[in-house]
Amino acid sequence: MSYDIIGVRAQFPALTAGIAHFDGPGGTQTPEPVIQAITDALAHPLSNRGREVAGERNADTIVIETRRAMADLLGADPSGIVFGRSATQFAYDFSRALAKTWEPGDEVVVTRLDHDSNIRPWIQAAEQVGATVRWADFDPATGELAVEDIRAVLSERTRLVAVTAASNLIGTRPPIAEISRAVHEAGALLYVDGVHYTAHSLVDVEQLGADFFTCSPYKFLGPHHGVLAARPELLETVRPDKLLPSADAVPERFELGTLPYEFLAGTRAAVDFLADLDTGATGTRRERLASAFAALHAHEETLRAQLDKGLSELARITVHSRAADRTPTLLLTFEDRGTTDAYRFLAERDVHATAGSFYALEASRRLGLGDTGGLRVGLAPYNDSADVDRLLEGLADFLRA
Repeated sequence: MSYDIIGVRAQFPALTAGIAHFDGPGGTQTPEPVIQAITDALAHPLSNRGREVAGERNADTIVIETRRAMADLLGADPSGIVFGRSATQFAYDFSRALAKTWEPGDEVVVTRLDHDSNIRPWIQAAEQVGATVRWADFDPATGELAVEDIRAVLSERTRLVAVTAASNLIGTRPPIAEISRAVHEAGALLYVDGVHYTAHSLVDVEQLGADFFTCSPYKFLGPHHGVLAARPELLETVRPDKLLPSADAVPERFELGTLPYEFLAGTRAAVDFLADLDTGATGTRRERLASAFAALHAHEETLRAQLDKGLSELARITVHSRAADRTPTLLLTFEDRGTTDAYRFLAERDVHATAGSFYALEASRRLGLGDTGGLRVGLAPYNDSADVDRLLEGLADFLRA
């Protein structure tokens, strides 16, 4: 297993600006192969999908190859890969479609740990049909969301549980496979927000037991759009609102309007870039991705240990990311200083760690931080030890100022 951080960083043009980026949870920087793939797609003939002329064939090939790439990344069936505008759009689209089968008295479960995009669409869909919303809590002292917290709100009337695979605010990775078994024993469906999880963990949707799994390529070095993975046979049972002449086959049934082919080309390139992070890996793309994520995990854990040690030596800082299993994402607050002030202070020193609740309003409130949240520090594949040193030095200067 080999992780060449110097070689990785050399492929990110944005890093030449000299900024230490800790804003990866909000969107990563883009490597040259992804930029080039987007450019190449636009530089060649491009039309609506078909097989007759070059533009049609190029568009069709991009879609087919990107479905295969995302299937490799997620451990899914290419025929169950759906492309859309964002994970938020998917939650709204699927909540509306699935709610057509709900009745008054049916129940939907959401959690306090989730991003609002995996809460509000389900609440609103439930309200429209008279279904009941039940809340699963998490422990604010530890940041843990346990399977028992989900079981406590399940019943024979539960139709769907929406839960995050990793908190975008504090990094907590709930035990999704265990939660899945409990949800399926209750006869319900499991809708998993994997946006933050996919950037740090090799996904296997079958192993996780997710009926629906969403992610966003711009969180793992790709362009801005959304991806949903589900079993094709399950997708066949879901009837979204759509235009009459548009395709009714799965997965195209859910892809409203013309796809952003150039962005799909960039996403395919991002998956290939991730597969090559372990420079010594061989085998299929899925096998290389497994090696790459193991190497990435080791790299990020080393940096997180450096970060944790440095933060422990600074006074008047509270770290709210405490779960035993979590991504390298930390939420910080300060005893006598504002987190927005910290964000601005660091930004003046070209260290980018942003402040807020990042749409995880329920989690921020449950932590006692109201809607303000904290300073979020997130690691990405291109961060190195020097970045962490710059962040720690900046925080030390901020606390002394």
